Amino acid sequence: MTHRIMIIGGGAGGLPLATALAEAHGRGGRAEITLVDPNATHLWKPLLHEVAAGRVGAQEGDVSYAAVAKRNGFRFVRGAMTGLDRGRRQIAVRRVSDREGATDTQATLEYDTLVVCVGSETHDWGVPGVRDRAVMLDTPRQAERFRRDLLIAGVRADARRGTTGTGGIEVVIVGAGATAVELAAEIRRTTRAQAAYMPARLDLDRDVRLTLLEAAPRILPLLADRIAASVGSLLSALGIDVRTGERVVEVTAAGVRTARGALFPADFVVWAAGIRAPAWLAGLDGLETDRVNRLVVDTTLRTTRDPDVFAFGDCAACPWPESGEHALLPPRAQVARQQAVMLVDTIGARLDGRALPVFRYRGFGSLASLGELSGAGGFLGRLVGGSLLLQTFTARSTFALLHFMHQVSIHGTGQVLRDTLARWVHGGGEARMKLH
Repeated sequence: MTHRIMIIGGGAGGLPLATALAEAHGRGGRAEITLVDPNATHLWKPLLHEVAAGRVGAQEGDVSYAAVAKRNGFRFVRGAMTGLDRGRRQIAVRRVSDREGATDTQATLEYDTLVVCVGSETHDWGVPGVRDRAVMLDTPRQAERFRRDLLIAGVRADARRGTTGTGGIEVVIVGAGATAVELAAEIRRTTRAQAAYMPARLDLDRDVRLTLLEAAPRILPLLADRIAASVGSLLSALGIDVRTGERVVEVTAAGVRTARGALFPADFVVWAAGIRAPAWLAGLDGLETDRVNRLVVDTTLRTTRDPDVFAFGDCAACPWPESGEHALLPPRAQVARQQAVMLVDTIGARLDGRALPVFRYRGFGSLASLGELSGAGGFLGRLVGGSLLLQTFTARSTFALLHFMHQVSIHGTGQVLRDTLARWVHGGGEARMKLH
């Protein structure tokens, strides 16, 4: 009987996994692979800050799930998982129709192996006003909305400058991790580019004021102190006001209020202060979850209460023995990528009745992209004996390589090389990526 593999979530790990499993086990008929995702297209999440800043359009990085599935020989179901029956090895799915005006339908899908990789979402930590007044960059739609609203605000501010002599835009970004830092730098770069198309009375470089608020003592907590300090200096040089030790307690119509009583005026608030797994994972037919809704797994990526259910990526709390007794792997795209690669061997072991492999994370550091203005990061520390600062061209080249690797995992080397050559011929360029 053909082994039924159900993959929930087509993000940075899920789509490459479906493609690799179809190649390794699907073509020979050993396994039937199904990918379930509520969206019609895939956009690599590290691109969202560039979409929000107007650097790229959401459609530029879109990949059709259905097209990839047809080309690689797996099944795609557009829908959202709504329930799990572990006893019957079934999942409930709310199927989304592609036809305008059509209503969603319910379906039941059966599996032999279930793999959950639904990623993460921004955590509001219960702070009043965040859900109503702040923008979160979890989806392409949210990023496009921010880009559109920022452009409209620029036009309005320019009009005010023309009539009253005053005008400006206050953007406050809460959180100072890699996404927040990159978004601030991309907005600065974009406003400089827009200045060429705006009337002279509004200086977008000066009048779009950017503030980063971070509760911790320093920015970029996952990077080394030296690199964080370097990035902090670069942000200051870009005219971005960085405030550390500022814990936000409320987002109001007037702006952002912090624990010490300060009010930072804001026309736009972007909330990037931590992540959690989707809430529906908590209590999913008795599977164990942690305080941020992640499914608890062992080092084979199996959930602790069901050997037929696996989880990986941001939605999984996976042990990291090399970093300490209670350490967990960080929520990074490179973790999900490495776990997806191992799961291809894991499925092969299940099919053969062999012992499952154990996941060993190989950390390649972290990069923070500051657009074409600058870049800094720690990369391949084991190979160079320490942190390596990557500036301008080197950083951009590394981001392009990471993007290339992600595309290869979905489309194959030949197709990606042909597409890349076509873009070069037509004067295009690669998007700059970040490594998480």
